[in-house]
Amino acid sequence: MSNPESKETFWSTFHGPNMGYIEEQYERYQEDETTVDASLKELFDKHGAPVQANGATTQTGEGSAPSSQDIVKVSAALKLVEAIRRDGHLAADIYAVGGFDRPDAELLEPETYGTSKEELEQLPAEWVWPEANVKLENAWQAIQTLKERYAGTLSFEYEHVHNENERSWLRDRVESGSFNVNLSNEERKQLLYRLVEVENFEHFLAKTFVAQKRFSIEGLDVMVPMLDKMIQGAAGDHIQHVMMGMAHRGRLNVLAHVLGKPYEKIFSEFNHSPEKELMPSEGSQGINYGWTGDVKYHFGAKREVKNGDDKHSTRVTLSHNPSHLEFVNPVVQGFTRAAQDYREEPGNSVIDEDAALGVLIHGDAAFIGEGVVAETLNLSDLEGYRSGGTVHIIANNLVGFTTNRKDGRSTRYASDLAKGFEIPIMHVNADDPEACLSAMALAYEYRQKFHKDVLIDLVGYRRFGHNEMDEPRATQPRLYNEIDEHPTVADVYGERLLKQEVIEDGELDEYKEKVTSNLNDIYNSMKEEETHEPDVQSRPQGVERSLQEFDTVVELDRLKALNEQMLKRPEGFNGFKKLEKILQKRQNMLEEGNKVDWATAEALAFATILEEGQPIRVTGQDTQRGTFAHRHMVLHDVETGETYCPLHGIEQAKASFDIFNSPLSEAGVLGFEYGYSVHSQETLVIWEAQFGDFANAGQVIFDQFVSSGRAKWNEQSNMVFLLPHGYEGQGPEHSSARLERFLQLAAENNWTVANVTSAAQYFHLLRRQSAISCKEEERPLVLMTPKSLLRNQRVASAADEFTESGFHTIVRQPGLTKEKKKDKEKVETLLLGSGKIMVDIEDRTEKEEASFEKVDAVRVEQIYPFPKEKLKEIMKEYPKLKELVWVQEEPQNMGSWYFVEGILYNLLGEGQIHRYVGRPHRASPSVGEPNIHKTEQNRIIQEALQISKGGNAQ
Repeated sequence: MSNPESKETFWSTFHGPNMGYIEEQYERYQEDETTVDASLKELFDKHGAPVQANGATTQTGEGSAPSSQDIVKVSAALKLVEAIRRDGHLAADIYAVGGFDRPDAELLEPETYGTSKEELEQLPAEWVWPEANVKLENAWQAIQTLKERYAGTLSFEYEHVHNENERSWLRDRVESGSFNVNLSNEERKQLLYRLVEVENFEHFLAKTFVAQKRFSIEGLDVMVPMLDKMIQGAAGDHIQHVMMGMAHRGRLNVLAHVLGKPYEKIFSEFNHSPEKELMPSEGSQGINYGWTGDVKYHFGAKREVKNGDDKHSTRVTLSHNPSHLEFVNPVVQGFTRAAQDYREEPGNSVIDEDAALGVLIHGDAAFIGEGVVAETLNLSDLEGYRSGGTVHIIANNLVGFTTNRKDGRSTRYASDLAKGFEIPIMHVNADDPEACLSAMALAYEYRQKFHKDVLIDLVGYRRFGHNEMDEPRATQPRLYNEIDEHPTVADVYGERLLKQEVIEDGELDEYKEKVTSNLNDIYNSMKEEETHEPDVQSRPQGVERSLQEFDTVVELDRLKALNEQMLKRPEGFNGFKKLEKILQKRQNMLEEGNKVDWATAEALAFATILEEGQPIRVTGQDTQRGTFAHRHMVLHDVETGETYCPLHGIEQAKASFDIFNSPLSEAGVLGFEYGYSVHSQETLVIWEAQFGDFANAGQVIFDQFVSSGRAKWNEQSNMVFLLPHGYEGQGPEHSSARLERFLQLAAENNWTVANVTSAAQYFHLLRRQSAISCKEEERPLVLMTPKSLLRNQRVASAADEFTESGFHTIVRQPGLTKEKKKDKEKVETLLLGSGKIMVDIEDRTEKEEASFEKVDAVRVEQIYPFPKEKLKEIMKEYPKLKELVWVQEEPQNMGSWYFVEGILYNLLGEGQIHRYVGRPHRASPSVGEPNIHKTEQNRIIQEALQISKGGNAQ
């Protein structure tokens, strides 16, 4: 609001009917501001109630008072100003090439609003732009200046940002131009030299390693100095980490010039590539990070950047990334949040949003096309996932592989998805380096001030095909005719500096010669041993070792003390009485004669881990309560709505405990948690699926990161996946966690896959995961967890199972004999199985009168790594054993059968056989009719126990 004097000065220009009209409109504005024209609302917001200064008038133009049409003219002018602010980007010069499908920019023409240049020249500039920071003679000059600031080589979209403070701040920065970088002549020269380094590096690779893929940056070269600018700001602000994720485009150049990866190493990786005819589709294998390695443009890197003193440095990390382009986005967000969280005190972790900065570089086709982008953007302001604002850059090369824009998206811009999340957007021409640096300066300043996401749409082009082996002129002939004639950004900027007399004629050529000479010298001086073929890497010793040596038992007194702490409530806390009655039953579960259920075992495991000083983070849909209402790790006061976590009340805790309900997302959240676990290996990170079946929506994360990340990139994770699994007649999408998929990916001890049947087993598995954290033995855990069994007493465990023995990969099946001791001399069939089906068999054997003398059973609690030696020992106990029978409730082509079949075959002795009992091959995981399910389940159990054959069970 203007001060009273300026308010009177403004309104004093209106007289008679004009003032009457203004006053009438102001009355409407006071009653309901939405009923007046937006331009008038803006006047009233800015200048308040219409008043006159003691009858004084302000002359306009050549001394005449405003006519009766002035208010109409002002209204039209204000509408035009509003259009420039909102739609200036439509007329902006943001396309270096390929701007031939531009929309009509008539929205920015005076005639659209019933005015003209001549009429605007008659109005004072301050009437339409009171905040102008330059001297303007009239409204027409104001309009032209605003067009320059909103529709130049840098343009803006921020009207979709609903927060008034943010929108006003952005408007002030844009219209004042205060964010623009003002480079000295020496700094301009340095920028030009940097562009030459970027360009000539690509030229050198192209000439030296002919017909090899590199996904060059050419056409988006300025991205490198933009990243330099941002990292410089982060280092100056003592940000400890800059976490970056990007796809292939320009990655080698960013590795070389932003991450400081030595040219020699990059050249060496190229030297290992086979000839074009023999090249696999994803290129050559380079220097290994894990033991299998990856193609060179998937690898990441790290670099320490000093900020001018010896006390502080900023670590820049570029994440490893597979060809599933945008799936690295949530992983990097997880890195960033992990670097921001302080976890060394009990209670919730404490976030410091200035400790780390996330930067994501997207492809234009991928940003709008890949759903994981939207999932990741949705995390940006959620309590459990926010990371203080991410700087997004769309590396916009106008085409997705061979697909044109019109076929790749239904929106005008690739960036339009961001509008739904109220993210400010800047479109900038990649051929204007100084505008690009200004865009980065504004993006970084906005992030630091508001700690929210911001996006730069860097509009350039792709000088060659998708991977330099493609011929783009076959699919984009018009675009590439233009690109072929278009100079590089170094040449464009060099010509500009030459005209401004910043550089001399021939100086740009000197830069190019110097850079190329340096690259040649490095390449020619490389020693032979630096370019020999890499040896196959061996797996670390810890990967090869079993995990059975880790001690997970806990003393009974310690468990009781922790259990007592979790049952306490803060003074005045009004818990839900029905729930509290249920929870208080946990008090006596550790007493002799009682048993500990699944939920209590989990809580006790968490409590002991916190007591030992390891932080825990648990997330998933409905995880605080638990999908099946079993966990109740966050309690709600029925009167105030305030929450309390029982694990925060443990006095002995030495680390933080976080548990968050996640958004309805699998891929995004899984990637985030994986990234968190990689960066913070000391934290036990747990993700729980609402139903195990839903994990398949995050299959890319399992395939490309969790299962293979260590082998490819030496990226260690100790993450736990809880996947509710079991056939209970609930239909195809609520039965199977697709166990077979995790077993198919199981190799080289890359993870543990288990399907346990007791609370104590779950307790020890969690504690074992804690014990291997930050060690060479570290690996993820994929656990099939129960649903209906959560409250089944057969799953509950006595106290001594927690205090006297650890995790068992195989356990004896109870209930297969009525006698006290099994006569193993009579056993001919040994049943093997895991999970719920074995509990169902236990139920059935109790109801049968038969003693099942010829049948015994064991439960395989850990399916991978399969406990072969343990099973071999057990088999020796049965001298007349004829067959191994694998029983499962999943269809034959699912579950564990095809994984264990070969293992069991190799364990058979002479004359022994192995066979399968379960559902036949199916296309769907289960039937949808409960009664049919019961019939099938009953058949499996009868066949496994051979009840239908009569005497064999006796």
